[in-house]
Amino acid sequence: MKTVPERLSLQKLSGRNNTLAFPPADQTASRTLLHTVAKLHYEAELSQVEIAKRMGLSAATISRLLQRARTEGIVRIEVRDLATPGDLVRDLKERLTLKAAAVVETPSGGRLDALSAPVGDLLRQAGLRPGSVLAIGWGRAVRAVVEAGLPGLPGTLVVPATGGMQQHAPHFQVNEFVRMAAEGMGGLPHFIHAPYLPSAAAREALLEDPTIAASVALWDRVEAAVVGIGLPHAENAPSASAATPDEQALADAAGDVIRHYFDAAGRPKAWEGERRMIAMSTDQLRRAPLVIGVAMGAAKVGAILGAVRSGLVSALATDTQTAEALLDAA
Repeated sequence: MKTVPERLSLQKLSGRNNTLAFPPADQTASRTLLHTVAKLHYEAELSQVEIAKRMGLSAATISRLLQRARTEGIVRIEVRDLATPGDLVRDLKERLTLKAAAVVETPSGGRLDALSAPVGDLLRQAGLRPGSVLAIGWGRAVRAVVEAGLPGLPGTLVVPATGGMQQHAPHFQVNEFVRMAAEGMGGLPHFIHAPYLPSAAAREALLEDPTIAASVALWDRVEAAVVGIGLPHAENAPSASAATPDEQALADAAGDVIRHYFDAAGRPKAWEGERRMIAMSTDQLRRAPLVIGVAMGAAKVGAILGAVRSGLVSALATDTQTAEALLDAA
């Protein structure tokens, strides 16, 4: 007498239609298997053929498993509505309580000079007149914006928001930024030929210099400022930030605005050199009618939110992708 397996084999070979039927493997697959296949496809970005080879299944089975994963809610595919820059400006102002915002489409290659146009729009809206004071900070974004050109605002007094740095990196050359900005705007540059972080004794002597004192006095009259928003030092190479050991020890700092540090909630993070700085104070920044933070990129989201919450920036120039990430994180 033939065994059951032998009978099944004979029936299959003879082409009979009364063979015993078993459900395909993808119909009885556990949710764990569905989850595994979904992660390999959607997160690890493996093709269905690659997953099939790895798991010893057919590509057709993998396709059906992925369909089941969507049907059972393990995978949810969302096509977000496309927000226009105007929509994002409105939402940023509302959600982050900003005085103003300007957003451009994300440029190819993350070109920072694309932020020049929105910064220019914000400065025009600020109503700067001859004799108005514009302060300029440092950083890669600020450098790119200034080099790309700011709008004509004749008679504007342009001053550094901070003293200089004994650092050769081009994005720290704040007096040069002031010269270029004033030249392009038709304004008048006022330089601060002093380090941003002198010794306590040297600071007093420097501030007694009439030329330096005259430029520093303009900080109380600033009507608009353009500043960068720095990354936490854990994410920034020491050579890129020129941070002191005390600054680097600020482990929970989310970022900084001209070396005034804050955490993710915007709370200030004091450090040893802050009182020695020759730079606009936090009070002066908060009193200024408009302080434009210039930043873009996913890595900057936490720092931007901290800067806004700290009150050190009251306006933002950024791109669409960064704006969407800010709204998601806010």
